[in-house]
Amino acid sequence: MSETRFSSLVDLCTRLQSTKKRTEKRSILAEFLRRLSKHEISPAVLLLAGSVFAESDDSHVLQIGGSLLSKVMHRNSVDRTTQSPSISEVYATLESLSRLVGNGSRKKKEQLLGSLFRRLEPDESDLLVRLIFGEPRTGVAEGILLEGIAGASETSIALVTRASMLIGDLGRVAELALTGGTGSLEQVRLELFRPVKPMLAEMSYDLAEVISSHGGSTALEFKFDGARVQVHRDARAVRLYSRRLSDVTDSLPDVVETVLQKTRPGRFILDGEVVAIGANNRPLPFQDLMRRFGRVHEVPLLADRIPLQLHVFDIIYLEDRELLKEEYASRRQLLETVCEQEILATRTVTGAIEEAQQFLEKAIDAGHEGLMAKRLDSDYSPGIRGKKWFKVKPAETLDLVIVGADWGYGRRIGWLSNYHLAALDRDTGEYMMLGKTFKGLTDEEFITMTERLKSLKTDENEYSVIVEPSVVVEVGFNEIQRSPRYKSGFALRFARITRIREDKSPQDTDDMGKVRHLYESQFRYKSRVGR
Repeated sequence: MSETRFSSLVDLCTRLQSTKKRTEKRSILAEFLRRLSKHEISPAVLLLAGSVFAESDDSHVLQIGGSLLSKVMHRNSVDRTTQSPSISEVYATLESLSRLVGNGSRKKKEQLLGSLFRRLEPDESDLLVRLIFGEPRTGVAEGILLEGIAGASETSIALVTRASMLIGDLGRVAELALTGGTGSLEQVRLELFRPVKPMLAEMSYDLAEVISSHGGSTALEFKFDGARVQVHRDARAVRLYSRRLSDVTDSLPDVVETVLQKTRPGRFILDGEVVAIGANNRPLPFQDLMRRFGRVHEVPLLADRIPLQLHVFDIIYLEDRELLKEEYASRRQLLETVCEQEILATRTVTGAIEEAQQFLEKAIDAGHEGLMAKRLDSDYSPGIRGKKWFKVKPAETLDLVIVGADWGYGRRIGWLSNYHLAALDRDTGEYMMLGKTFKGLTDEEFITMTERLKSLKTDENEYSVIVEPSVVVEVGFNEIQRSPRYKSGFALRFARITRIREDKSPQDTDDMGKVRHLYESQFRYKSRVGR
């Protein structure tokens, strides 16, 4: 079978963008995937997903900035005498680029990229640039891609989705489905030292609604202002993984020691949160915690200055037994046999509103974000957000992406300090503006953010710079309003940055579907004009 050209991927994206019908997108995808050779399946699917590399793969990082790409593209014109590269060749080049680090790496990247771009037509170059910057606009969201894989392989969407959650590699899932069918997907199991996506929760501000939704009684746990960690242990071997499935073990030796000291020896996978603790034994700001994640230098010094506290709240694997389908109440009982009380998340089970409210106040008084409410009979659904779990906070926030910034004036002159906030429209792949804010950061953070955004610059004018959608921030606000000013049709009122989310990628942020839902939900408490 001949190699599939990268131009075919461009044509596919054009076809996918030309229709809004989900069934038609699924059919187009399935037809394309069936034509691929085995070695082409994974690269093609990963590129379509816009991730380039698998979520569970933290060994490959492109680290290609806008200035480097701009330089390469301006220096290299298309060589019409060469054949357009195949999907496999483009992917192999990206893999090679990810391995280039250290002295001389920039020059080598220029040469590699230059030789690739000389073989690409303008529309192919455009797609590759968007893939590198994580803004693919391929016309297909992950859900549709999963459906396309299921259709192409004639397997169930449930099996494909489950495999994706457990493996964390959409390309590998597609390869298994298309080459091995149902049998291969059914063999996918939860494994030690292969992280899975964490279960997610819906937001709620109404404890009565939560309790009612959970059948009259719910388990309430403190919601910590920390970072999610997945703990894998086999005897003395312990590995820690972040929310984004990166291995952060070497950055958190004190947490590893806590696991060894406060859990019984065995084979298990735990779900928990780590919180940075100050001298008064109260939580430190999230930004302080992020100084510990991913660090490879001065780890002992930072561990001493910013100690971490582990809070464990779930167990999904124990002694070769997969617990994903077990009820939450049963999993909690098993968890208590594995962990000492000291590291278990504080919790209560109740159906009384007053008791729940008092527990929420207790969490806030202790310096935490709020509560998690968990249905007692809920299973553990990796990567799925739903009403089995609720986040209960006193105020609303959205995780958004900075897509531009204005130069400051007065005391903030010389800083990029008025940030353009956007949510992803998953149907189009476009980031939609919801407003701007200069509130929330310290002077030191303004300076650091200015340098960071300048390195991500893709365009500029006298007043503003446009940047790659890379930096994720948590944004607090009072309400969502209709606005003709922005293409999204919405604007955040009194927006303020509450923290920088180093643990999230742009694809992990809240999207326009969430924004629209929150806008509509406001009218449970307010009246509409004319009503």
